[in-house]
Amino acid sequence: MNSNPDKEASGSSSSSDGVENLQVEPIRLPTLEEVRGQDIWNNCAVRSVVSGVMGGGLGLFMGLFLGSLDNPIMQDEMTGRQQFIYTAKQMGRRSWSSCKTFAVMGLIFSAAECTVEKARAKHDMTNTVVAGCVTGGALSAKGGPKAACAGCAGFAAFSVLIEKFLGTHD
Repeated sequence: MNSNPDKEASGSSSSSDGVENLQVEPIRLPTLEEVRGQDIWNNCAVRSVVSGVMGGGLGLFMGLFLGSLDNPIMQDEMTGRQQFIYTAKQMGRRSWSSCKTFAVMGLIFSAAECTVEKARAKHDMTNTVVAGCVTGGALSAKGGPKAACAGCAGFAAFSVLIEKFLGTHD
């Protein structure tokens, strides 16, 4: 129960209570460790390797999930143990394949975006488009020039959609 009868009668507290308790905090300069950490993270090689490792981890889990969904062709004639072994092998193959693909994809995209960003000295959508084009072209280059161009265009468009969805650029 409220001890102040005036506040009970009015039904609401005054808006000045919140303002009186607000304090303006002074501007704090970053510590030496924070500055060094930011310098390390601004290194394109570090950023690329971290993106590659994280992409590999994502690919590993996606491969585990998708590999577990594969059914053997002759499922009716296999025992439970044979099906389990087949599924485990399939999960392992799919995981390793996805791990490699996503690691390379993350490494190339991050390296390209960071390099373009440093060269242009801007952080905007153009960096994303170029990085997407480089990544898509590099991943599909084995298929020839047409496949590389299609990969470039497709991955650039996908990268722009992801950036628009996440809203990291204006």
